[in-house]
Amino acid sequence: MRYGFIGLGHLGRYLAGSLLKAGFDLTINDLDKANARTLIEGGAKWADDPQALAEKVDCVITCLPSPKVSEAVLTGPRGILSGLKSGGTWIEMSTLDHNDVTRLAAVAADKGIRMMEAPVTGGVHKAATGEITVIAGGDKDLFELHKPALQAMGGEIFHAGDLGKAAVIKVITNMLAFIHLIATGEALMLAKKGGIDLTDAFNIIKASSGNSFVHETEGQVILNGSYNINFTMDLAVKDLGFALGFGKEFGVPLDLAEQAMQTFIRAKAAYGGGAWSSQVVKLLEDATGTDLRAPGFPAEL
Repeated sequence: MRYGFIGLGHLGRYLAGSLLKAGFDLTINDLDKANARTLIEGGAKWADDPQALAEKVDCVITCLPSPKVSEAVLTGPRGILSGLKSGGTWIEMSTLDHNDVTRLAAVAADKGIRMMEAPVTGGVHKAATGEITVIAGGDKDLFELHKPALQAMGGEIFHAGDLGKAAVIKVITNMLAFIHLIATGEALMLAKKGGIDLTDAFNIIKASSGNSFVHETEGQVILNGSYNINFTMDLAVKDLGFALGFGKEFGVPLDLAEQAMQTFIRAKAAYGGGAWSSQVVKLLEDATGTDLRAPGFPAEL
């Protein structure tokens, strides 16, 4: 099975790298060839555009920043559908709205291409070690066909059901993470203002009923001051927008998600859309004139 991978950003470069390490025949493409340099040195083949890539492979994997970009790469001039042969597969690992997933799947199907969605969750640091969680949606036989590739890229692999279902649960996991991130910042600031050593506070919370995955991971990059979680404010606002859209569609009031959205919008306005999402906590630091630095935490996860 020959795979192509388009989108070598903070996340995609690690996912593609895991495929390469596992011995898969891999062709890659990105707007910036510099992002591909290490992969090319490791044996990946370069294609100048999505069509050229698709012409050389059986399955194209995309990991892109927005539904608009995914659609352009799929259907635009020199896009995937111009090069991938009928009977091929498109695996979309980007975070999309479930309606975008089903709509783009229909577009691909018209060209004889089957689609599977496979968004990931758990953080870029887990992608770097091949341990990120993969949530697949689509036909079960297609899932089984490409399961070895998914297992190469991730740790726990789930099949969530029909197309669109993985998009919904992925957005739910991100919604929870953003809410937990704001709560972690508030908890650490309370500890700081209460005169508790922040290293002690981190460890006590980690061992408590108030612990979360976000506290264990993003809590560290807050305390070391790097905020570097390789996930931007723009992406956080996008994903919270998806969650709130699901709330309206499914008739579920999302009070905490709505409040989190407003907090992230303020953080984006203050620090820019390209700032790391964990810098949302900096709003609280700036408001109180107190930082949340603690010695002893690594510069990166």
